[in-house]
Amino acid sequence: MNGVNGVNAVDGVDVVNAVDETTDEAGLRVKTPKALVAGRPGPAVRDAALWAALAGAGVFAYREQTDPSPVLGLVLPLLILAAAVPGSRRHPGPAVFLANAACALGLAHPSATASPYLLALAALTYLLGIRSAGTGSALLLFGACTAVDLALCAVLGVGPVHWFYAMSMIPMALVLPWLAGRYRRARQALVRGGWQRAHDLEQRQRSVAEQARLRERTRIAADMHDSLGHELSLIALRAGALELSPTLTGQDRAELAVLRAAVSDAVGHLRDTIGVLRDGPEGEPTASSVEPVEELVDRVRESGVTVHLRREGAVPALPPLVDRTAYRVVQESLTNAIKHAPGSTVRIRIAHQGARTEVRVTNSAPSATGQAATTRAAAPPASGPAPEPASGHRGLTGLRERVLLIGGTLHATPRDGGFEVVAALPDRVSPERGGTTGESHPREEAGSESARRLAAARRSTRLRFVVAFAAPAGVGLLMLASAAYLALQLTTCVLRPADFAALQPGQDRAELARLLPDRQFRYVPEAVTKARPAPPGTVCAYYRSNSNLLDEVDVYRLCYAGSRLTAKDVLPS
Repeated sequence: MNGVNGVNAVDGVDVVNAVDETTDEAGLRVKTPKALVAGRPGPAVRDAALWAALAGAGVFAYREQTDPSPVLGLVLPLLILAAAVPGSRRHPGPAVFLANAACALGLAHPSATASPYLLALAALTYLLGIRSAGTGSALLLFGACTAVDLALCAVLGVGPVHWFYAMSMIPMALVLPWLAGRYRRARQALVRGGWQRAHDLEQRQRSVAEQARLRERTRIAADMHDSLGHELSLIALRAGALELSPTLTGQDRAELAVLRAAVSDAVGHLRDTIGVLRDGPEGEPTASSVEPVEELVDRVRESGVTVHLRREGAVPALPPLVDRTAYRVVQESLTNAIKHAPGSTVRIRIAHQGARTEVRVTNSAPSATGQAATTRAAAPPASGPAPEPASGHRGLTGLRERVLLIGGTLHATPRDGGFEVVAALPDRVSPERGGTTGESHPREEAGSESARRLAAARRSTRLRFVVAFAAPAGVGLLMLASAAYLALQLTTCVLRPADFAALQPGQDRAELARLLPDRQFRYVPEAVTKARPAPPGTVCAYYRSNSNLLDEVDVYRLCYAGSRLTAKDVLPS
């Protein structure tokens, strides 16, 4: 977690009440059971332990130094660490800058570098990698720290060893632990993402169960519309026709009016129920029709409707979805013909040819007797206004959607005073058609949240991969440049033994210039100079005795009084 958010653990886990909430690199809030982090010491205890370990390393190195500075070598660095360690929880960047300042204090020492506090710098940059997700800000911080160190070396005029320390050791302590911290942060984000994925899967299972329940409600609504709406339309038609019978008494007509009113109320209740149940996308039943089309036509004929059915071609074994759709086309067309064209003749033609089935339902213009019966059947009862048609806009509209879903076509147009419905259905439904499986097309998943997060994770992984190789390569190049600079410093201050033997006390410094190297050796161990102090009143120059870079060599000392050479010594390594 980002340090500015107040992480309460070294590894970035935020400890809260019974459930822990953490924020991953994508800004997603995830919950972790407290049992996973229970029993760990508090943040103050962990900070104190870390400070004690880092301070112990500094105290041990201080005791090993010769002529140490109490302020620069002990007091001030420990105070800096006392502020940097706890402050790294909320502000990891400034804490790293303070630790770098503790390391830079060693550059002011004439002989010893601040190597003991490199451990503190490495520890705080490791915590920076865990607690902060920013890459650009971290690199800018490292660049600022390196610039400060190099500027301090230039101001103090330190020797090549200090330059090597500032150009290689400090940058390595900045970059490599930070990369390790970022790796651990990414691993923790992966673990949290796994738990979040498990939580999402549980939520998805609940959602799938809820969608199944809604689909079942929709199927119930479709069956109620298909069966009960059709039956009630037939009942209303029969009641309206009976009211016209001359053999009925007034009491019989009154009872038929009550029956018609009851049917009208039932149609209204059916419409309301369908409106409640059909609150989602229309589901597609997978079972076959409860009856063949022939039985449906026979029932309609018994109600007094003239219906002619004709089949052409061999009847194939249709899938349940296609069979049900063909049944629904016939049923809906008959219902509309009974309702809107009473007394008309309905002709049904079902043709099987090739790999398609064509269902054509045509009704003629309504007869005068049928219109009168419909007028009486549709008249409002005394108890209230007449109900609206049960199907309404859901009839042909829903039927067209059903036909299109399986890859067919539906056309409904007036014809010769009547109406014609033509549906062309495929005998086989391709896998990409229909929605009964509940599976989405892969292209639909491209814009999902999981796909976006996967793309973001891949981009982040590629960036980390580049940084993981580029950063060590950059550090290696920097160390190589520092080592080359140090080698240049050490090899250009070598005085050959033969030239040293040719130097005689009393010679003028100008005479010796042709034998002396261009540079002096400025990093002489303090213990050596204390064991062999220079003659009083002289200024000494030091040179290496050979160019061996991997071993300590003897140092030649030339001491001058004014411009005259007064003494020459060999300081053993």
